[in-house]
Amino acid sequence: MLLTNVASTIAESSSVIPSIGPVRVEFILFAITLIGVALFHKKTMYVALTGLAAVLIFKFIFDPSFNLAHHVMGAAGEEGEWRILLNLLGLLFGFAILARIFEESNVPEILPRFLPNDWRGGLVLLFMIMVLSSFLDNIAAAMIGGTIAMVVFKGKVHIGYLAAIVAASNAGGAGSVVGDTTTTLMWIDGVEPVWVLHAFVASISAFIIFGVFGAIQQHKFQPIISDIKVGVRVDWWKIFIVFMILVGAILTNFLLDFPALGVWIAILLSTLIRKTPWGELKKAWQGTIFLMSLVTIASMMPVEELPPASWQTAFILGFVSAVFDNIPLTKLCLEQGGYDWGMLAYTVGFGGSMIWFGSSAGVALSNMYPEAKNTVNYIKGGWHVAVAYVVGFFVLMFTLGWQPHEPHKKGNEKEIPAMQHTPGENTQSTGSQ
Repeated sequence: MLLTNVASTIAESSSVIPSIGPVRVEFILFAITLIGVALFHKKTMYVALTGLAAVLIFKFIFDPSFNLAHHVMGAAGEEGEWRILLNLLGLLFGFAILARIFEESNVPEILPRFLPNDWRGGLVLLFMIMVLSSFLDNIAAAMIGGTIAMVVFKGKVHIGYLAAIVAASNAGGAGSVVGDTTTTLMWIDGVEPVWVLHAFVASISAFIIFGVFGAIQQHKFQPIISDIKVGVRVDWWKIFIVFMILVGAILTNFLLDFPALGVWIAILLSTLIRKTPWGELKKAWQGTIFLMSLVTIASMMPVEELPPASWQTAFILGFVSAVFDNIPLTKLCLEQGGYDWGMLAYTVGFGGSMIWFGSSAGVALSNMYPEAKNTVNYIKGGWHVAVAYVVGFFVLMFTLGWQPHEPHKKGNEKEIPAMQHTPGENTQSTGSQ
């Protein structure tokens, strides 16, 4: 019932633009596109491009207020989608190169010396990915983790473990304003970094579920290698290049809200030190176009308002973000105000892990492991991610409770709905200005 209410509110119909019942046709076209992606997982790029073309044609014909140039480039006082799309393009291509350089450094070859030689080895690797993503972009964390997994499991990685890698990369970024695009958006908008920290309560609780089950799945499918190659030498210059790329991403994300710029400056500088594996761009281009198409479609959906801020709304938005780009959802929540930002950071950040195309980290990893694009198998193999999402959410809810902040923007003074008392709930509004 709650999900129906959210869908009805989001799909606010117009008296001019065609709709079927309360649902505008754009949403139906988007839903058909997502179904096509699930059914034709070997042709996902073409399905996404077809969906994008259909939505654009519909907009041009039936929506007189739509202007593609304005939508992409923006206007005075309003930024278009160009920054998000250009960042996404640069990060997906850039981190594909980073992952290859990291693999060529030979560090993955020596890691079995430090990972436990049973199912706990896979668990430790997932924990490393989660920690990395708390201060790196989640795409980078997923790609590095996928590269290590490719080596230590001899290229045989269970699809459930791939889902766990995506989940770990998104879980680590949930409580950090530099670990995920959604939390960075919150920070830029005026949300204090400490207001999202308690998302780690949910992330760690979720990790116990998806980490253990994912590691056991992988161990049964292909145990971690026990034989260590003799004479492997680490290429420290390539490790330096990896470090330089990551530092570039962090600095330009912090200073300019444009991490892709730092990534590519570092990559171009690295050509002076070592040969750059440009061939990785050929492997990543289809997945990159696929995700950019889905993000563009999502940005054109007529999402004008959300239900009132509440823990129920935040919980449902986690499932919505598995199929709907979480960036416009986060923007709407910021405009609305009155959310518990840590809880929201967890739901919109981690929620996308439940389906492979629900987050940029999942799409990036699927470029390395094409079998992850089988949506049915991904959901079946990664069932523990959805369970972990629910468990993590309610652990947070019953320990720290729903802690909404007053709107942090001037002129947005909507009243925060009255809170219902639940065990462990803090009924005081925190962080108000």
